[in-house]
Amino acid sequence: MAKTKEQKREFLNSLKDKLEKAKSIIFVGFNGLTVNEVEEIRKKCRENNLEYLVAKKTLLKKALKDMGIEPQAEMLSNEIAVVLSYEDEVMGAKIIGEFAKNNEALILKGGVLESKVIDLNMVKTLISIPSKQELYAKLVGTVKAPVNGFVNVLSGNLRGLVQVLNSIKDKK
Repeated sequence: MAKTKEQKREFLNSLKDKLEKAKSIIFVGFNGLTVNEVEEIRKKCRENNLEYLVAKKTLLKKALKDMGIEPQAEMLSNEIAVVLSYEDEVMGAKIIGEFAKNNEALILKGGVLESKVIDLNMVKTLISIPSKQELYAKLVGTVKAPVNGFVNVLSGNLRGLVQVLNSIKDKK
C-alpha cells in the first residue's frame, strides 16, 4: 500500500513539473477514441514538441490546484487528457483542433494559458492564430519586401546607365 502512495506522489510531482514547464495546456475529452487514433495524436504531438498526457482527474486537479489554477468542473469531466505545449503557446491548440475537425470523439474542453484558465471559445481563438514559425515567416517577408524593392530600383538605374554607355560605344 505504501508503494502505491509513493508512486502517486512521484507521479504527482512529475505531473506538476510538466504542467509548470508548459506554456499552454489544452484539456481534451477522448472518450470513444481508438488506440490507433490516440497513437496518431501522440505522434503528431511528439513531432511538434508537445506532450499528450492522460492522468487521473484527482491527481490532475491536485497538481493544478497546487499551481493556483482551478479550472471549471466541466473542463475536467469524463475521460480527460491534457496536451502540454512547451515551446509555442498556440501549437497544442492547433494540432488538437486539426485532429478534432476530422474526429468527433475528440472534444476540446478548455485550457490554461499563462497560468490563467481559458474557456473553449478562447481555445478556438488560439487555433486560428498563426504559429510562431508562420509569424516569423510573415515578418521576414515584410522586412524583405522594401529591401527587394530598393535593390530593384538601384539595379534599374544601373541597367539604364549600362544601356546608355553601350549606345555611346556603338555610335563611336
